[in-house]
Formats: sequence, structure tokens, C-alpha cells
Amino acid sequence: MSAAPVAAAPPSRTTPAPVPRAAGTPTATDPALVRRAVKAAALGNAMEWFDFGVYSYIAVTLGKVFFPSGNPTAQLLSTFGAFAAAFLVRPLGGMVFGPLGDRVGRQKVLAVTMIMMAAGTFAIGLIPSYATIGVWAPVLLLAARLVQGFSTGGEYAGASTFIAEYAPDRRRGFLGSWLEFGTLAGYIGGAGLVTLMTALLSDGDLMSWGWRIPFLIAGPMGIVGLYLRMRLEETPAFAAEVAKAETARPKVPLREMVTGQWRALLLCVGLVLVFNVTDYMLLSYMPSYLTSELEYDETHGLLVVLGVMALMMVVQPFAGALTDRIGRRPVIAAGCAGFLLLSVPALLLIREGSLLAVALGMGALGMLLVCFTASMPSALPALFPTRVRYGSLSIGFNVSVSLFGGTTPLVVTALIGATGDMMMPAYYMMAAAVVGGVAVWFMTESAGRPLPGSAPAVEGR
Repeated sequence: MSAAPVAAAPPSRTTPAPVPRAAGTPTATDPALVRRAVKAAALGNAMEWFDFGVYSYIAVTLGKVFFPSGNPTAQLLSTFGAFAAAFLVRPLGGMVFGPLGDRVGRQKVLAVTMIMMAAGTFAIGLIPSYATIGVWAPVLLLAARLVQGFSTGGEYAGASTFIAEYAPDRRRGFLGSWLEFGTLAGYIGGAGLVTLMTALLSDGDLMSWGWRIPFLIAGPMGIVGLYLRMRLEETPAFAAEVAKAETARPKVPLREMVTGQWRALLLCVGLVLVFNVTDYMLLSYMPSYLTSELEYDETHGLLVVLGVMALMMVVQPFAGALTDRIGRRPVIAAGCAGFLLLSVPALLLIREGSLLAVALGMGALGMLLVCFTASMPSALPALFPTRVRYGSLSIGFNVSVSLFGGTTPLVVTALIGATGDMMMPAYYMMAAAVVGGVAVWFMTESAGRPLPGSAPAVEGR
């Protein structure tokens, strides 16, 4: 994929474009523009995770719709296999959209990823069942998931970069935390809709047409998100890079984004590993674990997860502000230590089966996960300099998510099937916590400091 050189996005009619400053000269951020940037980035993330949440929560039904009848475990594994396949192409999307975002601009690429995400999700809602078109049903499902995965390869890195480059240095943690607030909002929207459908529809109605509703909603959501993103200007950091080049941004070789940033990439992979393994374990895998492995009531299980996510949303901005005060490293380290020490007790509570025990176990894991959701959107972009930030972060983030995060439901389900050990989710989270702890040990504190390669950013009035 190639693109003609493009300068920074033109100013909007209502808000002046950010003026590039000389290196080292503080840039005063426009509070109104920052709020718009945060909203647009968070909404795109919400839409992405609305889809992933729905896919996970309704996985048992999707297995029956798109795959041959027979072994329920095999159907669930097939569904999670399609789920994981999207993550295999995420690095390819990152290698395309990331470098493109460093060359033509963050805003333009984020508009493209929004269109592709909405189209892929909407398409799933239109695919006929296996009973109607046979093997073409899972083939088309896989194709739609690959489109989603490819577009998502440029989404999170771009959205976190966008917010980080707009935010003043002393509030980057708080403002970045709203990106994951959007993630949780998308999960809650997906979980709430699935819970409502499960409670109100018969099994026959849910199988025949009800499951399509969440995916078809992606169409109008994508239009709204695209509108918001098209109204934004480029970030001050990117505008300054364009000004320094005096022409269009020169193309940075992909090899330089990897070999030239190898230490930061390794730290990124380690941090994203613990972040995403625990995230997908709690928010994507646990609903199916409660239903298929513990034979827990499906509606009650979804309501527990919904409550945990609502609690996380309440805590999220406060935790983000905390990272601005005490630093990203202490908060991330606390999360790693918590998962290492509390994963087994929390899962034992969940396996006890009573509503209170499940809620307490899930709630404990949710509060530990907030340590990552509140810190990572500001910590990860600070690993890389401005000229390669989008590209290098996209590569590191998506490689880690593809290998470890998105495969979590599939790997854990397979491990339980192979060993019969129902504690495998706890052991998997503990292993991830060890890797994350090593990464935290070697990372540099970024709270309150300018992004590498960018001028200091202060809050304007």
C-alpha cells in the first residue's frame, strides 16, 4: 500500500490548528481540542471492543450458528479459533498502518481504521448460518474477522499516540486513561446487549436472528466515529515533525522502526503481554469459562462481568490521575505483583460458584487489571520517539497481542482440555505477571516528562 506525501491535516472551521514550535519550546495545548481528541479516540476504541466483547460473550451461540453440530467443546474451540485468527493478521495491519501514520498523519490513518472496523463487524451480522450455506459460513466469518484484525492493527497504537501527543505532560496519564474507559464502555455495551437478548429471547430466536443485532449496530456506530475523527486536526507533535522536514514527512524504513528501537520494542512486548493476557482472560474468556467449564448460569455470569466492568470504569480515571502523581512504574508494578499473588485465590473464589464468591473473585481481578488499563495508554507511546512512535508502537503492540493476548481464550481452553486442570487460567495470568514485572524493572519512568522527540507540552487556558 502506498500513499502520496501529505502534509498535516488542515485546520477545522471552529478550532485553529496547533502551531508547530521549535524543539524544546513548550507547546500550550488547547483544552477544547484535547477533549475532542480524547472523545474521538475513545469512541473508536469503544466500537472495537464492543465487537470483541460481543463475540466473546455470545461465543457459545456463534459456535452453533457457524460450525457443524456435534461436540460443544469443539464448537467453542472453533469459534475462539476464528477469534484468534484476527490477531494473527494484526501485526500485518500494524506494519501497514503504523508507518503510514508516521508519514501521512495520525488522523487520516485512524479514519481509515474506523471505516474498516465498522465494515468488518457489520458484515458478520449479514453472514448466513452453517445450516444455510454450509462451509461458506465459517469461511465468511473468518474473512470478516481478518478484516477486523487488519484494521485493528493500526487502531490502538494510533489512538493512544493521538491522545498522548495532544495531552499536556502532567495530565497524560489521566487523559490517556479515557482510552481504556472507552474499551470498558464498549465491553459493557456488548455485555449488556447480550445479557438483554439472552434474558428476553428464546434459544430459537437467539439462534435464528437475535445474535445478528449487536454486529449490525456497528454500522451507525462507525459513521458517528468517523465523523468525529474527520473533524480533528493533526497532533502538535506530528505537526512539528512536518515543519522540521519542511516538506512531506520522509519515509522511515520498517527495519529502522524495529532494529533502531529494539530495546523499547522488547519492553513494549513485555508490558503488552501482561496487559492483554489479563485483559482477555477477565473480560473475554471468563464469561465462557463460567458457562462452559463451570456450568454457571449464563445470564448471571454475564451480569457479574458487567458489574465488574462498571466498577472498573468508575475507578479508571482516578487511577489514571494517580499515575500522573506517583508514576506509571509503581502502578504497573503493583498490578503485576497482585496478579502473581492473587490469581489463584481469586480463581478459587470464582470456582466456589456462589454469586458472592464469583463477584469477589472477579472484582479482585478487575481492580488489578485497572493498574494496566489506567497506565498503558500513556506509558506505551512514551517508549518511542515521535518520528517512529506510531509505527514502532503498532509493531510491538500487535506482535505481543497476536502471540499472547488474543490467543488467551483458545490456549487456556485447550490447556484445560488437555490437562483437566481448571486452575489453568490462574497459572497463565501468573506467568504473564512475571514477564510484565521484568519489563517494568527495565522501563524508564515517563510521568510528567515530555514525550521522546517532542517539545514539552503544557496546559493552555
